[in-house]
This record gives sequence, structure tokens and C-alpha cells, in this order.
Amino acid sequence: MYEVKSKIRKIKGVEVETWEREIIDANILPVEAGTNGYQGGDTGHGCRTYIRISDEGSTDIHAKVIENRYGDTTGIEIALGGDAELATIIEALRFITKVLEEGQEAAL
Repeated sequence: MYEVKSKIRKIKGVEVETWEREIIDANILPVEAGTNGYQGGDTGHGCRTYIRISDEGSTDIHAKVIENRYGDTTGIEIALGGDAELATIIEALRFITKVLEEGQEAAL
């Protein structure tokens, strides 16, 4: 079993409960996710979703913010190298999905 910790983060002015855990293989990949669920519209209505994936040890991870010609963020790229990184990112994405789905359902 693994430990899951709850936090409150302020995302663009709105408090959101997030959940964090470490995924351990030959590398250590902490992951955190949360949402306050559907709020009835666009960002002005208050819905916030948060995802963080980071390296705590020995993770071959590279990330890039994609911007348009005006400097606006239009996406992100994440690249990992290694078998352990493949295993831990799969587990991280499963955890993220579970947290967000549960947060979505709680708001309905």
C-alpha cells in the first residue's frame, strides 16, 4: 500500500483539494492532482483542475512548455527515458485519472 496525502492549493484564486502520492520503482515520481469539479462553464465560473508530476530521484524526465507566437501557453510536452519511467508514468496517470474522476463525481 502507499500513503496518499491531501492538500489545499489555491489555483488561479480558487481553493482546490489535491491528493498526492509517491510512485516508486528504480525512480521516485511524486504525483499530485485535484479538481473542484464542474462549476457550470468556463474558467470564470470557477472550475479548476491541477496536475503535478515531478522527480524525487533518478527519473529521466524532460518537459517543455509549448507557446504560440504571442507567448501564450498552448500545450506541454513530457518525455521520459527508461523502463522504470514507463512503469511509473503509467501508474501516475492512473492515479491522476482516478483523483480527477472522483473529484468530478463529487461535484455533481
